[in-house]
Amino acid sequence: MAWVYLLAASMCEVAATTIYRFTEGLTRVWPTTGLALLGVFSLYFLHRAVSPTAGEAIPIGTAYAVWTGIGAAGTVIVGMVAFGEPYEAVRILLLILIIGSIIGLKLISGV
Repeated sequence: MAWVYLLAASMCEVAATTIYRFTEGLTRVWPTTGLALLGVFSLYFLHRAVSPTAGEAIPIGTAYAVWTGIGAAGTVIVGMVAFGEPYEAVRILLLILIIGSIIGLKLISGV
């Protein structure tokens, strides 16, 4: 269950960073409110992933690396797909390395 919480935390992080572009410097109420709520949910789910009450807790170092990795990679992917950000080969290769590292951390975590 801890990995489900970590995935939920990461998805909230991607959604928060995506909605940030619509806040216009945190001046628009609804996008800013959405950003804040998604940030709170992201941290809540991260807490659940590393908490022993989640069943087998994920070590904090692993959880943080996965959370930030998925957040970063997911935000770049959303930017490329939805907002026309550049998608050159080097960028794709680096995303593959991040995602591969996340998978590697999952495989060696023992949880």
